[in-house]
Amino acid sequence: MGYDADATRQRIFTAATAEFAEHGLAGARIERIATAAHANKQAIYLYFGGKDKLFGAVVRAKLEEICHAVVIDQDALADSVGTLFDLYQEHPELVRLLHWEALESGGGPIQGEEERHEAYTGNVRDLIATGFGKELAEPARTRAAQDWLFTLIGLVAWNFAVPQVRRLLLNEPDEEAELARRRAAVIEAALAITRAS
Repeated sequence: MGYDADATRQRIFTAATAEFAEHGLAGARIERIATAAHANKQAIYLYFGGKDKLFGAVVRAKLEEICHAVVIDQDALADSVGTLFDLYQEHPELVRLLHWEALESGGGPIQGEEERHEAYTGNVRDLIATGFGKELAEPARTRAAQDWLFTLIGLVAWNFAVPQVRRLLLNEPDEEAELARRRAAVIEAALAITRAS
């Protein structure tokens, strides 16, 4: 059986996702990623070009897998928001990766910034295409869609960004019931914000 480059890349990517989510960019170690991936360090540099680029690739891929995989449909808003909440719940590493990225970039430029900006612009266009803000003229319509989408992401992500605050504030002994309650509350908040817009 020969060398499988695609399988090696996938193992590196999976190991890097776990390493970066746990330790951030600065704390991550190429040696640990290589060991977990059953690969050598040279393969990481060959396939990804180094730790910074690997981190950027991991974050972009996780965003694509989760955030950019959901089209927020105004005609099925509750379902769309619920799906986004479920994806964040199933992938807690995304919030951790975004926190590390924010902490380490200090608000400055990030890997793949232009590409990610374009992806978010596409999300806003998709939102407008489903009828969001149809009573508004441009550029107010685009600005309203941008603000609404950013607020929605915050409503969803905050539940997983600070689980200790969620636990302490909600005081719910059953985490499954707690998250079901939060999911319903986020959907209702998104609907209320939309009605108020």
